[in-house]
Amino acid sequence: MRRTLGRRTTVLVTLGLLALGVAPAHADSRVEVTNDRGTSSADLTYQTRLTIDGRGFQVVRGGFGGVYVLFGWVDDPTGSSWKPSRGGLTGRDYQYIPDAETTADSKGYLRFVAFPGSSTAGEAAAVLSGSGGFRVELTVPGPVFQSVDRDGKVAEVDCRTVTCGVITVGAHGVKNARNETFTPVAFDRVYDAAPAGTTAPTGSPSTAPSAAPSAAPTTSPTAQPTAAASSGTTSGASQAGAGRVGAAGVTVDRTTAVRGHAMTFSARGFSPGEQVVAVLDAEAVALGPMAAGTSGEVAGVLQLPLDLEVGTHELRVTGAASGTTRTERFPVAAGDPTPASTAGASTSTDGSSPSGALVFLAVAVGVFVLAALAFLRTRLRGRSRRTAAPAVTT
Repeated sequence: MRRTLGRRTTVLVTLGLLALGVAPAHADSRVEVTNDRGTSSADLTYQTRLTIDGRGFQVVRGGFGGVYVLFGWVDDPTGSSWKPSRGGLTGRDYQYIPDAETTADSKGYLRFVAFPGSSTAGEAAAVLSGSGGFRVELTVPGPVFQSVDRDGKVAEVDCRTVTCGVITVGAHGVKNARNETFTPVAFDRVYDAAPAGTTAPTGSPSTAPSAAPSAAPTTSPTAQPTAAASSGTTSGASQAGAGRVGAAGVTVDRTTAVRGHAMTFSARGFSPGEQVVAVLDAEAVALGPMAAGTSGEVAGVLQLPLDLEVGTHELRVTGAASGTTRTERFPVAAGDPTPASTAGASTSTDGSSPSGALVFLAVAVGVFVLAALAFLRTRLRGRSRRTAAPAVTT
C-alpha cells in the first residue's frame, strides 16, 4: 500500500510541475564539442566550426533571456570563481570573442539560445528544448583573439598559452548558476588546408582573423594580454572611424531606470559596424558585444540588478575598434521589488537562492502535493474500513 502511495505521489508531483510550466530537475548542465572531423579540437591555423550540443540546462518557460554560448578563456578552468553568479567579471575572470546576438548579424563567434516562449526568441540561433537541450554551430577563428578592457584598450589573448574553451552564461545580464559552464577546447592540427567556406590561414596572431575585438575586458594577470592593438588593427580602426556620423552621446530611457527592471538605452558616435560594449558602474552589469549600425549607432537593453543601489549611476559605452567611449550619468529608482520583467528568470548570485518566481512555483507545487496526499490518505482509509468490516450473515 505504501509503495502504491509513493508511486502515485511521484506521478502527481510530476503532473503538478508540468502544469505549472516548470520542467522537472535534470542532471547538471553540460556541453559536448565536436568539429567536422569528429574530434573536439580547434585548428591552430584555420577557422574551425564546432558543433555545440547542450544538455541539462535550466529551462524557464517564457523567461527573459536564455543562454549565451561563447568561445573564450576563464581564469579558473576547474573551479567556479569565474562564474557571474559567483561574482566573476568579464576581463578579470573570463573573456570571449565578441559577436552580434542576432543570427542575421552574427559571424558565428557567439550564439544566443533563448528560453521557450521568451520575448527575445526571435533573435536566437536556437531555443532550449523542454529537457534543457540545444544544438548550435560556433566558429573559432583561431588560437588568438583580441578584447577590449573597461578602459577601452585593446588586449590580446593567446589560447596556446592559456586554457580556452566553450563558455555558457545567462543571457541579457540575467545571472543563472545552473546555466554556467566551461568546456576546454584544445588547439591542434585539424586541417591540412583551409576547409571550404572558411578564411585563409591566420598568419601572425596580431593580424589574424581571430583578432576580432572582444567585449570581455582582460585585466587578469594569468592571460598576460598586451595593452594595445597591433599597427594593422589600429589602422583599420582609424579607417572605420572616418565613417562615424550622427550626434555623439548616450541616451538612457530614464522611465525604465528602475532596479530589477530592463533599462533601455541608445548611443551614437561609433564607427559603423564596430563591436560595442556597454558597462554599468564598471562592475554591476555589462552588455555586448553589439554591432554599431551604418550611422554609428547602437541600442540595447540592460537588466538592472534587484540589489542595485538607488541613486546616480553611470553607463559607459565603448567601441572596440575605435576606442571611443561615451558616458551618461542617470538616477536609478527603487520601483517594484518584484518587476514583471524578471519574473520566471533565475537571478541567483551564489547558486543557492532561487528567484522569487521559482519560490512561488515551489510553494504552489508543495500545496498541490499536500492536497494530493490528503486525498490519497482519505481514499486508502476508506478502503481499509470496508475491507476490515465483518461479513453480515443471515
